[in-house]
Amino acid sequence: MSKKKNQIPTSRGSALPAGSTILSKGINFSIFARHAEAVTLVIDMPETAKTPQQQAEIALHPEVNRTGDLWHIQLKTDRDDLRYGYRLKGLMSKETTGLVYDEQILLLDPASHIHTPRVWGEKLSEPGIPRCELIKHDFDWQDDQPLNIPLAKSIIYELHVRGFTRHLSSKVSHPGTYRGIMEKIPYLQELGITAVELMPVTEFDENDNVFRDLASGKPLKNFWGYNPISFFALKSGYAADTTQHINEFKAMVLALHQAGIEVILDMVFNHTGEGGYDGTTSSFRGIDNRIYYLLDHDTHEYLNFSGCGNTMNCNHPVVRDLIRDALRYWVMEMHVDGFRFDLASILGRDTSGHLLANPPMIEMIAEDPVLRDTKIIAEAWDAAGLYQVGTFSTDARWAEWNGMFRDDVRAFMAGLDNTVGNLATRIAGSADLYQSSLRHPFNSINFLTSHDGFTLSDLVSFNEKHNQENGEENRDGDNHNISWNSGAEGSTHNKTIQDLRLRRIRSMILILLLSQGVPMINAGDEFGHSKKGNNNSWCQDNNTNWLNWDLVEKNQGLFRFFKHCIQLRKAHSIFQRTSFFKQGEDAQCSGDNLEISWHSTKPCLEDWSAKCHTLAFLLHGSKTVSDQNDHFFIMLNGDRKKDALFTLPQVPGNKSKSWYQIIDTSLDSPYNFLSLQQAPARIPKTTIKVKSMGAVVLQSPLSAI
Repeated sequence: MSKKKNQIPTSRGSALPAGSTILSKGINFSIFARHAEAVTLVIDMPETAKTPQQQAEIALHPEVNRTGDLWHIQLKTDRDDLRYGYRLKGLMSKETTGLVYDEQILLLDPASHIHTPRVWGEKLSEPGIPRCELIKHDFDWQDDQPLNIPLAKSIIYELHVRGFTRHLSSKVSHPGTYRGIMEKIPYLQELGITAVELMPVTEFDENDNVFRDLASGKPLKNFWGYNPISFFALKSGYAADTTQHINEFKAMVLALHQAGIEVILDMVFNHTGEGGYDGTTSSFRGIDNRIYYLLDHDTHEYLNFSGCGNTMNCNHPVVRDLIRDALRYWVMEMHVDGFRFDLASILGRDTSGHLLANPPMIEMIAEDPVLRDTKIIAEAWDAAGLYQVGTFSTDARWAEWNGMFRDDVRAFMAGLDNTVGNLATRIAGSADLYQSSLRHPFNSINFLTSHDGFTLSDLVSFNEKHNQENGEENRDGDNHNISWNSGAEGSTHNKTIQDLRLRRIRSMILILLLSQGVPMINAGDEFGHSKKGNNNSWCQDNNTNWLNWDLVEKNQGLFRFFKHCIQLRKAHSIFQRTSFFKQGEDAQCSGDNLEISWHSTKPCLEDWSAKCHTLAFLLHGSKTVSDQNDHFFIMLNGDRKKDALFTLPQVPGNKSKSWYQIIDTSLDSPYNFLSLQQAPARIPKTTIKVKSMGAVVLQSPLSAI
């Protein structure tokens, strides 16, 4: 390769837009670099039939190619296949200024929409070779429009692109890829979810993990991808054809939309893969360290609210603009429907790391006109202990991962004391968290498990985490799992324990899907995927994270139960309320104005005592011109050993009507979930036994069966 000074004609160029832009008369480049003393654009021209491969270094003149803090230039060329990067010169004085310029490092453009594609596991290109490329959007969207499924009617399914279909049992043509997801769309439709939430799909270096596999000694991967090196560039390693990875992603989005399924992206704006000062400088640190990151004002060390060595300076205006532009790109060009913001509480910290009363970043996302119909979901905490579930924002657009729902359901279904009142609050939509801030039940994203922590199968099978395979001597991962192994740690052949575990799983599924708020399902939970007790599987590129699709057949009864609970929820808007329950004034819990009434084992007698482990609630149906809801009576027994005897209340409004027992989580499939036509009648004032850790659901239709 020849390396020469620039031989390409240039002009001054334009400050905006940032990044690289193909124009009719050339290519415009622009990059923010406030504190840089000099900026050099490095161009790599691939070999053609007429010209050899060459690299050109173009120095930008500060008096010609600079507008404010933006350095820019236009290349007069019709070549759109070039790669580029930047070298920046400036102070190298971490201790005194927090600036760490090094003109020997070739940097990525933060606004670049595409990096040189590579297959999963392939090493990054040599440090001196530019990796940013010019993007050309040539995909036919076929008039695709946002689905705009109301959040209250959404059922979210969190998955990892590679882990979802990488296992051979997936039987897809392109395992571990965007195409693999497309091949599983019929499965997603059968399950009944309305949205997939994809774990990070922006570029990251899966080879940046320093830990090694205990057995083989080989380096572990950064499998989850919560270490972005770009907020724009799509992860090419998840594509079947890396040369067409952007169009492959778009084809996946289009196919999901055509199947009635939305796409939500898990975005990581709280930190980057550059890590601390001992990490790899690839972009932000080398461009303007003290603008892009939170630094201690005295020592200039990184403030670490992310737990990953650095924290983005999200409320600096320059960083706010970058984040907004990235979100707009994913919505406008890639047609995604929403975002989940990892460790979103960091979005509310100021340039010193202090919590802001009215964070401009959070307001900007909610009020941006392009994002106005986009779903926005906060993980409302960070790694420094800031916990904002219920207080993240008063803007009704912001939904939140409700960690309190997860914890309170787990506690009740582990047989712990003093849990009934909290469980009732979560079932009713967490009014204690959201009603006072003028929000709605659907601002609560309810979940039992997620990528981070135990799977649902492991939640009932392990008391302790088992993360030895992560190479950190089991020090990593959360120690507070609120789990119970049901009587034996890990795998067991004990039929009694196996039955108890399945009963607990079914009962928790029922609570999740029949509670107010938006349910989120962790992929694989619906057919019993286990990570063998690993509750922090971020580095496991193997069967720990690869879903075993043989379990769909092996555990078809569990899958059936999951599917039917989803169908029940979708069929009855009484489980999808957009407002909180109004508490009636009738002490006998039979007034016409009641929407929900609470019971223990006797009708209308509540028991909120610490030692109580039973809860029942009656959802009072209604019939209007536009909507009809049956009555439902749901009984829960969170006692580890004792069965409970519940006396049935009268059917509201009609003392002569019967209940029909559609669900009993203690029974085997298919008897644990019956249609109304199959369900046995249950007479009010009689009793029903609910097994320990079990649940029973009764339905009384407003119209004849």
